[in-house]
Amino acid sequence: MSKMRLVVVGNGMAGVRCVEEICELAPDKYEITIIGSEPHPNYNRILLSKVLQGDASMEEIILNPWQWYEERGIRLFAGQKAVRVDTDVKFVETQTGLRLEYDRLILATGSSAFIPQLPGIGKPGVIAFRSMEDCRKMVEAAGQYRRAVVIGGGLLGLEAARGLLNLGMEVTVIHNASYLMNRQLDRTSAEMLRKELESQGMQFLFGKLTERILGRKRAEGVQFSDGSKQRADLIVMAVGIRPNVELGKTSGIHVNRAFVVDDYLRTNVPDVYAVGECAEHEGIVYGLVAPLYEQGKVLARRLCDAETEPYRGSIPYAQLKVSGVDVYSVGRIDDGEGEIAYQSLDGIQGTYKKILTDRGKISGAILYGDISEGSKLLQHLKRGTDISAIARTFSSGGGDRGEDAAASMPESEIVCNCNSVSKAAIIRAVQEGGLKTVEEVKERTKASGSCGGCKPMVSAVLRLAQSGAVQATVEKEPAVCGCTELGHSALKAILEERRFARLDQAMAELGWRTPSGCTSCRPAILYYSRDGESLNKKRAEWDSVKLSYGTGGDFEQAAGIGLTLEHSLSGLRLPNPLTIAVDVGSKGRGGLLVKELGISLAPAGWEIYAGGNETIPVRQAQLIAVEPSLGTAVDLIVACCVWYGNSAYYGEPMWRWLDRIGLIGVRERLLDPEARVDLLLEKPAGASDPKIAIGAGWGEGHAGD
Repeated sequence: MSKMRLVVVGNGMAGVRCVEEICELAPDKYEITIIGSEPHPNYNRILLSKVLQGDASMEEIILNPWQWYEERGIRLFAGQKAVRVDTDVKFVETQTGLRLEYDRLILATGSSAFIPQLPGIGKPGVIAFRSMEDCRKMVEAAGQYRRAVVIGGGLLGLEAARGLLNLGMEVTVIHNASYLMNRQLDRTSAEMLRKELESQGMQFLFGKLTERILGRKRAEGVQFSDGSKQRADLIVMAVGIRPNVELGKTSGIHVNRAFVVDDYLRTNVPDVYAVGECAEHEGIVYGLVAPLYEQGKVLARRLCDAETEPYRGSIPYAQLKVSGVDVYSVGRIDDGEGEIAYQSLDGIQGTYKKILTDRGKISGAILYGDISEGSKLLQHLKRGTDISAIARTFSSGGGDRGEDAAASMPESEIVCNCNSVSKAAIIRAVQEGGLKTVEEVKERTKASGSCGGCKPMVSAVLRLAQSGAVQATVEKEPAVCGCTELGHSALKAILEERRFARLDQAMAELGWRTPSGCTSCRPAILYYSRDGESLNKKRAEWDSVKLSYGTGGDFEQAAGIGLTLEHSLSGLRLPNPLTIAVDVGSKGRGGLLVKELGISLAPAGWEIYAGGNETIPVRQAQLIAVEPSLGTAVDLIVACCVWYGNSAYYGEPMWRWLDRIGLIGVRERLLDPEARVDLLLEKPAGASDPKIAIGAGWGEGHAGD
């Protein structure tokens, strides 16, 4: 079968990351062609500021060298600009007349620096800061001239200004707002940043609107709307970006600010997709690397016909990449968009922390001077963590530092958000590979290889791993039984991936020591197999939900709740028997605190308990939530059962599953409305449609509803 033709317009970080994923998932599915407007292989545009500041060379920021394309059979047309797309005949044409036909097309055209149309803007000496060529021009200008003006006091402008300082120029930053990085910082942190950058030699003019570029043959300065002027030999524009969407104007592709895409990065034209800074999802265009990589992963799986969650948008975060300055901002930080849950300022140490909430959940954060908690706070925002769950971790000293922060971080915590690298993955790489430097960690795991913002935490985890204070978790999982060396997680993963027709076939191919297995492994294989032998005959083994009722109270209402739960959970495959206690104002409580799950009417609403055990070891159930709505409370129980059935090991009781997953993690997922509905809509083999429990089945007159 011939390969499908995939053409990618754009050789930047988003498009090539998508191609990397495709090459991993289905290396033989596509004949891939990439068109790149710059005469270079794929490089890390985010690290151009490091090149300008002298912390990296042009060669060091190359992500995929020429050889990478050759090894994968990818045709790269570098230095070519796509000028037309014909979506009817399905071809892309470049400015040299090259015509490339496609079956599927990815638009990854990125964005360009926004250049305001001011009088004199086209004069020599006025440049943007967006590409390797821009970087080269700035280095050349610094060798000939002395005074520079950077227009724009945001991330890019400050990084460009710091680079020009390193090149020996006098630098003045012009900003139209009243304080620096006004989209990412508040006045307190911005003032700390201003003072630090002024101590490094940077100068600032605030509240200035540039009206024209001065000079005859070459730029000699700028004039502002108030009539004042600023002399300069070099003017760098850093006032924003504009998506490159020219290809959509004549091709019928829907363009708003960028190419409009759905949750699977599809445009309105069949077989045409968009990803990265040229893609607009739910009205938002992202200019940060992590969202672009998230989009690329979803699109790659879509193009390879692999199951994938849809792209639901990303949480914005930013880190200033200026030597000697640590600034991190995440989420919504505008005044009036959230309540301040925590704020601390240490003038001696030069640290500042501010955490904002919206309706009890973390909505944004600013860190200055000590950014070690940045990744942790980002994960809390992604999970929608309730502020009360982490309030005790705040400290007046601005939080844990360095290795202390790394040591307190759970092993599953993500350190590098751009590339989804966890603390555990870094520790394993360091200890198994004998890694010595952050660069070696980056080479092995990709951690800190994109925006570089996580480099301080990667360094801290590296030192922690080298100290021997922690060990990589490589403990071998106990075997299911004596018939095999496989543990439950390994057996579950194999059986969910492979489709065995019969039980004996599965045991034979998996190297079972006992051909017929035993009473421990046979039911486990059947449970983990989605299409296993005699699964329907074994259905009774999975129907193991029982109800327990308290004495007294409104037994009719309790029985109605129990009936709905039984119906909602009918046919659900559960790994271990469980009992749900229902208590509606009774005195006996129905064994509520020693049952696997429980629902109880209380003055504040419906209390949900989980994780009890009435046999050895006796365990008391823990409170999961208090819900004012009975319908939501029932939904929560059903969602918990679905999650337990899908992720627990065969024979694993709910209390042990809760210990393994983590009570806080269970609470966060079940209390997130979207995540809860996703669980309810999952349909394990043979189960009743769980949608019947979503707010349904409750008439008027029920207490707490």
